[in-house]
Order: sequence, then C-alpha cells, then structure tokens
Amino acid sequence: MALAVMLLNSASFHAGRCRHKVLLSLRGPLLGDSKLSSSYRRPGAEPVKKLSWQNADFSFKKGIDHLKTQLSLLKEETQDYLKGPGGHRISQRLLEQTKVLWQFRSQEDLNKWVISSDVEIGGKSKVYIKLGRNNQAALLYGTLNTDAPRDGETKYSGYCSMRSRPAVGSFNRKKYYDWSNFNTLYLRVRGDGRPWMVNIYTDPYFSHQKDDLYSYFMFTRGGPYWEEIKIPFSKFFLSSRGRVQDNQHPVWLDKASFLKVLSEISFEKVRTLGFTIGDKIDGPFQLEIDFIGLLNDRAHREEFAYEAYDKNTPV
Repeated sequence: MALAVMLLNSASFHAGRCRHKVLLSLRGPLLGDSKLSSSYRRPGAEPVKKLSWQNADFSFKKGIDHLKTQLSLLKEETQDYLKGPGGHRISQRLLEQTKVLWQFRSQEDLNKWVISSDVEIGGKSKVYIKLGRNNQAALLYGTLNTDAPRDGETKYSGYCSMRSRPAVGSFNRKKYYDWSNFNTLYLRVRGDGRPWMVNIYTDPYFSHQKDDLYSYFMFTRGGPYWEEIKIPFSKFFLSSRGRVQDNQHPVWLDKASFLKVLSEISFEKVRTLGFTIGDKIDGPFQLEIDFIGLLNDRAHREEFAYEAYDKNTPV
C-alpha cells in the first residue's frame, strides 16, 4: 500500500485550463517574441522608459502563415470526421481488434513524450530518454534517489516519470482519445525487474476532479527477453492526490461517457498516458518500450474489478 501511495503522489499532475484558445494560438505568431505581458523588474534595475506596447514585435506574416496552417489542419479534421470515427469507415472500426497508439522508431516519436523527476521539487533523481538499439524502442533510464530536499516542507522524494504530450487539434483545441472499442492496454516492454505504475490521465468536467488519476501496476521481470503485458482497463483504480478513492468506477474510455452514465457526477475524457517509478529503492533503473497499443480481448468479460458502493449509505 505504501508503494501505491508513493507512486500515486509522484504521478499526480496539475494542468491548468485555458480559455479563448483560438485567439491565444494566433496571438503568439502575431506578436513574436513580445514582452507585452511582462511587468517584472529586477531589484536595482533601471525602469523601462518605453511603453509596454512599444516592445511588441508585430509580425503579420507569421500570423497569416500560422492561420493557414491551422485552417489546413481543420480541413483534415473535417474530412476525417466525415469518413467516420478516427478517420476510418464504421465497418473497419467495428472489426478493429488491435490498435497501436505509440511506437518508437525515430526522434519524432520520442518528442511526443515528456519526462520529469523529483528535481522539480528539489530532489536528486535523474531520468533520460533516448532511442534504443537499432532505433527499435524507447529507452527510459536514470537513477532514483530518495533523499528528500532540505526545505523544511517536503518529507518524501524519489520518483521519475514519462508522460505522453496531450494531443492538440487545430487552433490549439484539446483532442481526446476514444478507446471505447477496446478493453485492454497492450504493451511490449523490457525492464529490469522494478515495478512501474501505469497512469491514465483524464480531463474532467469539474475543476475539483483535476487531480483524478487512474492507475495500475506493471511488474517487469528483468532479463534479456521482451515481455508483452496486457492490462485490462477494468483493473485501473481511481485516486486523487495520491489517495485511493472510496468511490471507485471504471475508466470511461470514450469522449462523451457522461451521456451513458448520467447518474455519476464525473464527466471525464482520456487525455494522456504515463509511466512512473517510485519504489523507494535508490539506484539505476531502465525500461525499454517497443510499442503501446490497445487490444479488444473477447475472452475478458470483467466490467470492473473493484467493489463499488455508495459513500453515504441511504438510511
């Protein structure tokens, strides 16, 4: 249980919500490297005599080029939407048994992921990612250090993580994954025998659910051989800020699950996927990932692995 709490604490992620994304996406290229919104002045520095708007570097050409790019992306998204779910015909979608979400064959594939460690809170763990041998996998490696920073506040430390970048559509609109046609997460990995936590991050409708996280353990056996790991989505449990919640429910894998389960006050959408190590053991670690995909296992009939009950039992 302590391992679960440690991994969940290190995997919790705070993501801010941004309004007017279309205008913000166009403002960047239009203003270029602008200091329009910066009002900070270092102590002892001379005050800036120029007005703030005079420091703005207006570039209409960059704005127009960016607008053309976003319109072309919007055109592609519209064509895919007219074809069917995910840009495929409905017949192909219904017969789909497996799907590869991420595979690692180039630097471009690695750029779709972000690594982090307890250095963000003053820790000493280190994590790196690179292509494996013959550019056939992603190699996540580093050193775990559980020494807590001496700031008088942080009590625990020692974690490293890897997380996919959120998908973004045209005009910086959020895109979500629709995994409703599958029931199992399918991975091909090669580890060093250390346990990992697989995390599914969602984008909830209500702000008080922003720290909700669905997790499950992945135990690697070590050695020179690759292993294929299948994790049913029914095994993922809900936590928030490192604490396993009493009110459990399955991961809703489609974009509009709230239309199906109106009785649950939790409107969520799958946003990203991540891996976290934090087993409180100092020393080096490594994990090779060949691909991450989805599987529709027809032999798996379980809907949810955990007991579901009301927090407040009706009298």
